[in-house]
Amino acid sequence: MKKLKVLIPTDFSVQAEYSYLMVKRLEEKLPMEVHFLHIMNVPDTVSMDEKGNIQTCGEIDVRYVERQRDIAMRQMNSLTSQYGEEVTTHIRLGKTTDGILEFSEKANVDLIVMGTKGAWGMKEKLSGTETQMIARKSRIPVLSLMCDRSDLQIENVLLVHDFHKPEVLDLELLKIVTEAFGCKLHFLQIATGNLEIQREEFEFNAKNFAAMNGITNYESHLLKDTDVENGVIHFNQMMNMDIIWIGTHGKPGLLHQSATENLINHLFKPIISFHINS
Repeated sequence: MKKLKVLIPTDFSVQAEYSYLMVKRLEEKLPMEVHFLHIMNVPDTVSMDEKGNIQTCGEIDVRYVERQRDIAMRQMNSLTSQYGEEVTTHIRLGKTTDGILEFSEKANVDLIVMGTKGAWGMKEKLSGTETQMIARKSRIPVLSLMCDRSDLQIENVLLVHDFHKPEVLDLELLKIVTEAFGCKLHFLQIATGNLEIQREEFEFNAKNFAAMNGITNYESHLLKDTDVENGVIHFNQMMNMDIIWIGTHGKPGLLHQSATENLINHLFKPIISFHINS
């Protein structure tokens, strides 16, 4: 099995530590190549060459940026001392979201792992979280979590999807994880109408979806609820899933709420979001 290339963006907070602990849990069954990335949030007029030399247009004090670079380098070196030489560290300049996305694509990363503090109320409506934004824009799967999951027993994985039109999705990582840990995979579709009328069609579509995507070990569930977010929360309360897999079309905005992003901000479970092209 090839090593999965994993990126952990870090601002040196406890959330980044949670990310690493989650990666170490996955690494018990999956070979991984772990990279830490710190983005120094500076204007486009500031640049840094391969040797770490800082250049600016003159409006920003070079010495100030150099001090910030030196602090970041010491913190990165501390990560290497703490976690060992098997982790690789990187420092880049730019806007945080753009920097993470650009690095992950150029480095051909298989998974981005990010801790999040979540967001509620007005903060969520106005800005959301960095993790939410990365999940929205990234073509690479994003694993998000709010707390320490180093003791997680990975036995049941939930795939939340609309199975009305069975299609082939990029679920390679899902299949790798479920096979490595011997997980039971659960399909979940949230319905708002009469379940008995929809159940037969749902079971047929779920079976076709599984066949199209090469999935054999699964159970399918149809749950009535007000919306996807509440349905996932209530299903998890009943069945206690270990990891939740959910797709995103990457199209939310001020007037459109994404169930995936809402769950990232609200649910205290590891969530892996992946991009759906359709």
